[in-house]
Amino acid sequence: MSPRQANVSRNTFETDINCVLNIDGQGRGNLHSGVPFLDHMLDQIVRHGLFDIAVKCDGDCHIDDHHSVEDIGIALGMAFDQALGDRKGIQRYGHAYVPLDEALSRVVIDFSGRPGLFFNAEFVRDKVGTFDVELTSEFFQGFASHAKATVHMDVIRGTNEHHKIETLFKAFGRSLRMACTVDDRASHLLPSTKGAL
Repeated sequence: MSPRQANVSRNTFETDINCVLNIDGQGRGNLHSGVPFLDHMLDQIVRHGLFDIAVKCDGDCHIDDHHSVEDIGIALGMAFDQALGDRKGIQRYGHAYVPLDEALSRVVIDFSGRPGLFFNAEFVRDKVGTFDVELTSEFFQGFASHAKATVHMDVIRGTNEHHKIETLFKAFGRSLRMACTVDDRASHLLPSTKGAL
């Protein structure tokens, strides 16, 4: 199998992003999003997915963090789409439940070729530190749309907003890892009865 890697650059009037991905990595991150809380969350994807990810973003955070967070989700989704190629041999589906103290989240992913985010989380506070909690869904919407994946995310319980968001990112990393894993019994097959994803 050829190396499952990607290097994506995305430049707009709002952000200048470079994202480098190695799906079959060792869990190494080089993360400079310009949004400290997002760096912490991206590190959860790196560590729990065992991906090597480098992100460098020069964004208009003097306005707010919205464009940087959303566009990094887009760039990371593009990188996964590129690195997976024709998607032959992958498990395609991934799921994970992850607790963090009182919080518990579930994430289910299907690299279906049909983008969609189904996000179910209630947040009581508007911010964690300086991070707008509503940007959590913006990140995952950007990813799902550009990775061409169906993503279901549910915060099942929790009272601490930091914990709830972190369980989503950890479960996302673990479900991504499962979905991207090559099935040795079907490494030459496309995981679809339609013959296309």
